[in-house]
Amino acid sequence: MPRYALKIEYHGGRFSGWQRQSHVPSVQAALEAALARLEPRAHTVAAAGRTDAGVHALGQVAHCDLARDWDPFRLSEALNYHLKPDPVAVVACAAVPDDWHARFSAIERRYLFRLITRRAPLTHEAGLAWRVGHALDGAAMQAGADHLLGRHDFTTFRSAICQADSPVRTLNALRVETLNRPDGGQEHRFDVRARSFLHNQVRSFVGTLERVGAGAWRPDDVAAALAARDRAACGPVCPPGGLYLAQVGYPVDPFAPPSAS
Repeated sequence: MPRYALKIEYHGGRFSGWQRQSHVPSVQAALEAALARLEPRAHTVAAAGRTDAGVHALGQVAHCDLARDWDPFRLSEALNYHLKPDPVAVVACAAVPDDWHARFSAIERRYLFRLITRRAPLTHEAGLAWRVGHALDGAAMQAGADHLLGRHDFTTFRSAICQADSPVRTLNALRVETLNRPDGGQEHRFDVRARSFLHNQVRSFVGTLERVGAGAWRPDDVAAALAARDRAACGPVCPPGGLYLAQVGYPVDPFAPPSAS
């Protein structure tokens, strides 16, 4: 059966998460239902990452197996037609080898978290960023983030219900970018990269670093929390609405245009 890679974006606000569940909407179920409109049967779609309820995606990657050969462009167009009105879109599609896997072939995942500081509630960006009503020190947050880089036991920053076999992960990057906004506030963007993540790891990072930016923690307190290997040492876990699965990396990008000969 031909295999296809799909690059997907979605607004996670109305979904219980990526993974299919009984009696609640999920991104996986929406995509599988769209596939069933094209080839009537049960479909199973595998994804690079299982985002939680309320988490968005700019570059989720999944794969599916179909009975017939599809032109990738026509497949993406047909899926987008049948995905309406769900806030899910296939932004790229490519034929891939039978042994290519959206999850197991991936070598890096990149998450983006948006944190906005302003007194007024968010209107147009409600559910798309975490708003806090006080100013934050971006340089202090970066100093705290630097303690998390590299290979560590991240028990402190791991959900109590995480099912991963080991809390050890290698954090490739955690960069904090601060942008001034026209409304007088600031947006702090957290660019987080690793091969794989633990459950709630990024939201635990950001919630802890917000405490550093607010002056409640010192940057070195992040190192102490990491060394504690104790969930109780973590700062607050921030809400999911500001988190985006931004990009998934592979040894060879399946969506890259063919090179000119």
